[in-house]
Amino acid sequence: MELDPEDVFRDEDEDPESQFFQEKEASKEFVVYLIDASPKMFSSTCLSEDEKQESHFHIAVSCIAHSLKSHIINRSNDEIAICFFNTREKKNLQELNGVYVFNVEKREGLDRPTAKLIKDFDSIEESFMNDIGSKNGIVSDSRENSLYSALWVAQALLRKGSSKTADKRIFLFTNEDDPFGSMRISVKEDMTRTTLQRAKDAQDLGISIELLPLSHPDKPFDISIFYKDLIGLNGDELTEFMPSVGQKLEDMKDQLKKRVLAKRIAKRITFMICDGLSIELNGYALLRPATPGTITWLDSTTNLPIKVERSYVCADTGAIMQEPIQRIQPYKNQNVMFTAAELSEVKKITTGHLKLLGFKPLSCLKDYHNMKPSTFLYPSDKEVIGSTRAFIALHRSMLQLGRFAVAFYGGTTPPRLVALVAQDEIESDGGQVEPPGINMIYLPYSNDIRDIDELHSKPGVAAPRASEDQLKKASALMRRLELKDFSVCQFANPALQKHYAILQAIALDEEQLRETRDETLPDEDGMNRPGVVKAIEEFKESIYGDDPEEESDSGAKEKSRKRKAADAGDYDFVELAKTGKLKDLTVVELKTYLTANNLPVGGKKDALINRILAHVSK
Repeated sequence: MELDPEDVFRDEDEDPESQFFQEKEASKEFVVYLIDASPKMFSSTCLSEDEKQESHFHIAVSCIAHSLKSHIINRSNDEIAICFFNTREKKNLQELNGVYVFNVEKREGLDRPTAKLIKDFDSIEESFMNDIGSKNGIVSDSRENSLYSALWVAQALLRKGSSKTADKRIFLFTNEDDPFGSMRISVKEDMTRTTLQRAKDAQDLGISIELLPLSHPDKPFDISIFYKDLIGLNGDELTEFMPSVGQKLEDMKDQLKKRVLAKRIAKRITFMICDGLSIELNGYALLRPATPGTITWLDSTTNLPIKVERSYVCADTGAIMQEPIQRIQPYKNQNVMFTAAELSEVKKITTGHLKLLGFKPLSCLKDYHNMKPSTFLYPSDKEVIGSTRAFIALHRSMLQLGRFAVAFYGGTTPPRLVALVAQDEIESDGGQVEPPGINMIYLPYSNDIRDIDELHSKPGVAAPRASEDQLKKASALMRRLELKDFSVCQFANPALQKHYAILQAIALDEEQLRETRDETLPDEDGMNRPGVVKAIEEFKESIYGDDPEEESDSGAKEKSRKRKAADAGDYDFVELAKTGKLKDLTVVELKTYLTANNLPVGGKKDALINRILAHVSK
């Protein structure tokens, strides 16, 4: 197989367009939702978004159903399980009373979410009392402990996979802050001890437990009674946890979304500070564009995913190639052969990921140096002990001296220089707003930075520039239209939202599409404010003069045609047609001639050339 010289240094799994934004995520996630189904969850209510009274059980089920619908889009490879405790019926592999694992046919207890699971769970409230039922699973003078059993069942469901390749989490919904409060002191102490030990055993296996408490209107959820020890909160963590507890349905949805979408490691990086000193860093992709999921080809008969296999056939014998394919590069009438391992070694610029080169003042770093979304770096002592200590020392020094580090970033990615900018911690009354760490900014190559004057001017003619008055009026208009506290996270992609709404309606057999709001449309009321209207008029007057009559469509088209005709005059198309050099022009240049002479501009390059030849020969 002959090598493409431009493709030699491209990674085997690299998509040139998506690689600019996307980064690989290190692991998938296993999640078990534990829902308290005691009678107290059905009798306690709180106000919903439309000011209606809704039970805590309804809120928990609605939040999970909403989470599953977004989970199957955002992280379709993750696996989930749904488990109720304090139930009348039991359904679990351990045959423990008071625990019911909800599932559908042809699906394991812990598996990827399916359309049928989401559809059945969305309507579970209608049949819950008849099929599953509710009861107090922790009763005085009884040794049965449904909370202990639920944690046991959840831990058993999460035995699947390794904690090194998957994050394992339990989300616990309840409105009972003192599950053993009605028991005798000796029994309460024993059940508390065994339940906390069961939770600790799960956490020792790499399973994190997240609590989503539901407060009563007249009595807030007191996490300090029991659950602070179960989930391992203390000190500042305890005070920061309570303000985040939501009471309304929308608040709880937001809390669950924040906890489900935990920051995941996008890449692990070895940072070489100097010879003999390297530390370990975790890289996080903070902002990346949302894109539709990949297409999965299905068999038309079985509706199962198709496995694509590729075989190479020898052009001479027609036999299937069994040996690993080698690539060739012609050189001086000889074919130089390369194996895949040799090509990989050729592309390896450095043995390390990130190597420190030096430091520069922050004033040397310009806004236009940021070529792609940055990566947030944070230390890890998992493989290299002492990484955090060295990182903190470097981080503090960079902040104090106002410097950023310049480093070489290579390894398996295309090599480039990066700027490491220290970020200090930002806190507010509600807790941490921005964490401390380092932002890795990908610096441009020299040919990525283009001279504007060079692009927009002709030889011997200066590039057009705005006057001081025009700049002043434009700045005033921009200030009027500026969005306060703007964040890209405030606006959803309407096309993407509609795309997934259609998929959801098809998968769940919904009669109506989910309503999608286009938040990117202009604010008409805001644009009609007197201050904005005045700024627009002043800007137009500075551009068009005292008589700012807008050009008609026909006039604009005529001016555009004349301008393109002038551009077409830069070439002698008659001479180019005679000498057969039209093919040396670009498609844009060919279309310039066609537009100037009112000829069609559609078709491929060969069609454009033939059209010009026909016109010139007349």
